[in-house]
Amino acid sequence: MIDVQNGFVNDRSRHVVPVIVHLIDQWEAAGAPVLFSRYLNHPGSPFVRLLDWSALQDAPETDVVPELAAYAAQAERIVDKTTYSALSPALAQEFHDRGWEQVVLCGIATDSCVLKTAADAFEAGITPLVVTDACASEAGDAVHQAGLTVARRMIGARQLITTADTAAILAPSVEGTRA
Repeated sequence: MIDVQNGFVNDRSRHVVPVIVHLIDQWEAAGAPVLFSRYLNHPGSPFVRLLDWSALQDAPETDVVPELAAYAAQAERIVDKTTYSALSPALAQEFHDRGWEQVVLCGIATDSCVLKTAADAFEAGITPLVVTDACASEAGDAVHQAGLTVARRMIGARQLITTADTAAILAPSVEGTRA
């Protein structure tokens, strides 16, 4: 779950919060690990210096939205990050060490943090699956769609899925492991 924080949720992105709640409910019911990322901006960051964007430096903007706070508290991990990507080299190595061959991504913003995390997973040899109806951009649907267009080119169209497709991922395979 990528950056569903008060500072990113607005009238253009709020619609994905209940979709993400439903997705996490399914994930937890299947016993699958859930990781949250939380973006933290800071004075002097490239976002402040180069983009003149100083949001998400303090609570309550940096807090996970109330609808997801209890899930975040029970998550396998909350990954605090100061960049677009939630996938650090150390986390990618942990995925490999644990035998996790894919990552299912949802959250905000499709065009930046979700896209960059998906691209980094792709380049780390981890199959990224972007749940398109569980992602949004706080800048609106046109920007969300632009992010999906770039994702199709960067990680492949087959890696863009919907919440309806996640049931197959959670179902045990013939060998008894998850797909």
